[in-house]
Amino acid sequence: MSKTTMTRRGVLKTGAVAGAGVALPTIFTASSAAAYTNEPTGSTVKFGFNVPQTGPYADEGMDELRAQELAIEHINGMGDGGALNTFSSKALGGDGVLGKKVEFVTGDTQTKSDAARASAKSMIEKDGVVMINGGSSSGVAVAVQGLCQEAGIIFMAGLTHSNDTTGKDRKANGFRHFFNAYMSAAALAPVLAKEYGKDRRAYHLTADYTWGWTQQESIAAATEAMGWETVNNVLTPLAATDFSSYIAPVLNSGADVLVLNHYGGNMVNSLTNAIQFGLRDKMVNGKQFEIVVPLYSELMAAGAGENIKGVYGSMNWNWQLQDEGTKAFVQSFGKKYGRPPSNSAQTCYAQTLLYADAVARAGSFNPCAVAEALEGFEFDGLGNGPTLYRAEDHQCFKDVLVMKGRDNPTNEYDTLEVVEKTPVDQVTYAPDHAMFGGAEASLGTCNPGA
Repeated sequence: MSKTTMTRRGVLKTGAVAGAGVALPTIFTASSAAAYTNEPTGSTVKFGFNVPQTGPYADEGMDELRAQELAIEHINGMGDGGALNTFSSKALGGDGVLGKKVEFVTGDTQTKSDAARASAKSMIEKDGVVMINGGSSSGVAVAVQGLCQEAGIIFMAGLTHSNDTTGKDRKANGFRHFFNAYMSAAALAPVLAKEYGKDRRAYHLTADYTWGWTQQESIAAATEAMGWETVNNVLTPLAATDFSSYIAPVLNSGADVLVLNHYGGNMVNSLTNAIQFGLRDKMVNGKQFEIVVPLYSELMAAGAGENIKGVYGSMNWNWQLQDEGTKAFVQSFGKKYGRPPSNSAQTCYAQTLLYADAVARAGSFNPCAVAEALEGFEFDGLGNGPTLYRAEDHQCFKDVLVMKGRDNPTNEYDTLEVVEKTPVDQVTYAPDHAMFGGAEASLGTCNPGA
């Protein structure tokens, strides 16, 4: 349901420039009369949804897009209202935002940073969007967040789990609802120590980009603090589809746990290869060999099928939660699409509502007014329980879920079970934590663009 924009060459789908995967110069222009970039003047306002519609994270991206479209319907007063009915803030009235109907354009990030920047640039310069939401790759999120900072646009990050997004690469114009690698490790490590013991030797396979690096660093630090030893860490390319050559050395490493710092199609393929090698059937160091997937999603679990049974991981949210916000969103999403939403869908839905709500509370689309409304904002009713948007780094803080592949699923969506809801205090850290850039990390100043 992509919108289109007219060019002198005809009709071009927004973000089509990104198809070539070529980075464009980041030069932004705005009318000197405008108070800020893309100040809406008519009866409508436009949001930009930049998600992977192709590439290894495409399944996640398409589910994000479904949720984003649903959020727009609810903001505009269509459908059943979803989580707007349970959201603690009542600034949105189901009549658009500040009297303007919300429209949207979409782009394909291809899970490539240059393509994502080109797509975002097209949305800002050609389509006049006031906000960009999306992700599914932290490399993409960091790149687009930097672009939005330069352009004077708010970036409401989608699925991005790297510590760097709200760590060393944090920006005043960027905000993240999704949890991060440190939080996953802080929630997961105590459960792993309880289930598998404190005398374990771990071998890591790690996606070779910002998310994989910080995920591996976080889970290694947390498990080592529990007594585990890290035997090896091997980086794997994001474009890899066959991980057999990476799995084989694990057999002779002396490790008794394999940690797959992979996501999306990468995780499905690497886990499948590990099962094919019979790793989970082996006894090593007198212990049953185990596999851990630090970051889970429902879509990954479905793709991995029976291979996921008994495997531990963490999630930002899950459709099986019974709070009122979750039930409202799941019901609305299910009615429209005939399936439960993924946690990537939920975070994009929440981010779209949170942006619109901040505009309504600020009484302005000016990105600096919106940023001020989001900083330190405490809310509930969107499906994660009580949540804080911390002012110092624009990271949301909330409870974290520890998950396990269900042994006896009842249907194709019942692949994961919630093992523990880790309280927010256990996953909270100081804004100047070393894994997040230390004392030198800074948001900088908000850029309104014009």
